[in-house]
Amino acid sequence: MEVITHPTPRTVEEVFTDFRGRRAGLIKALTTDMVKFYQTCDPEKENLCLYGLPNETWEVNLPVEEVPPELPEPALGINFARDGMQEKDWVSLVAVHSDSWLLSVAFYFGARFGFGKNERKKLFQMINELPTIFEIVTGNAKQSKDLSANNNNNNNSSKSKSNGLKVPKMSSPPPKEEDESEDEDEDDEQGAVCGACGDSDGTDEFWICCDACEKWFHGKCVKITPAKAEHIKHYKCPTCSNKRARP
Repeated sequence: MEVITHPTPRTVEEVFTDFRGRRAGLIKALTTDMVKFYQTCDPEKENLCLYGLPNETWEVNLPVEEVPPELPEPALGINFARDGMQEKDWVSLVAVHSDSWLLSVAFYFGARFGFGKNERKKLFQMINELPTIFEIVTGNAKQSKDLSANNNNNNNSSKSKSNGLKVPKMSSPPPKEEDESEDEDEDDEQGAVCGACGDSDGTDEFWICCDACEKWFHGKCVKITPAKAEHIKHYKCPTCSNKRARP
C-alpha cells in the first residue's frame, strides 16, 4: 500500500505536479508496463486497486483499511473484470476510472487546503491541457501524423522513408487550409502526444511512430535511439509487441 513520503501538496502548482506524477505512473501501467500490469491483476486475488504514485510509478494493491482513507480510493476490484471482457475494453474501463481518481485526488487537496474559485479554475485548466489517460490508451488523443512533412530533406526523414519507419524530427505543425475550422487549428498547434508519457513537449527530441497503432512516442520513452531506428523496418511499440505474448 502507498506510504506517503512526499510533502503534501498545498499550492495549485504543487497539486498539479502531484497530479502529473500520478498520471505518468498510471499511463506506464496501461501502456509500456501493460504485460506486468495485466499479470498482476489476477482475478483469483482479492479486490485490487491501481494506484498512481507521485514519483511516476504505479502499484496494484489492496485498498487501505482505514475508514475514511487519507486520500480518495481508486476503483475497487479491477482484477475481477479482467477475464470477463475483451482486453481493450478492460483497459479502457480501468483508464476511465483512473482519470476519475486523479481528479478526485487533485480536488481533494484543493478542498483540504481551501482553494478558492480562481485557484480551482486554474487547477482545472492546467489539468485540462493534458490528454486523459483514456484518450491515450484508446488512441483518441489528438496527434499530428504529418509533422515530418516539412523535414523531407532531414536525415531522419530520409532514413524513415528508406526503412518504412515514421521517425519525425518535431517541428511546428504545417499551416492549415483557410477553410478549416478554428478548433482543428488549435488541436494541431498542440502537436503530437507521446503514447507512453502523455506529454507533447520535447519537440527537439527524437520521436518514433508505431506502425501498428500509429501512436507517436518519445524515443527515450520506448528506448529507441536514431541509430537503432535505422535498422528497424516496421516499428511496433511495447503495447503492440506484447499483445501476442499475453495470456
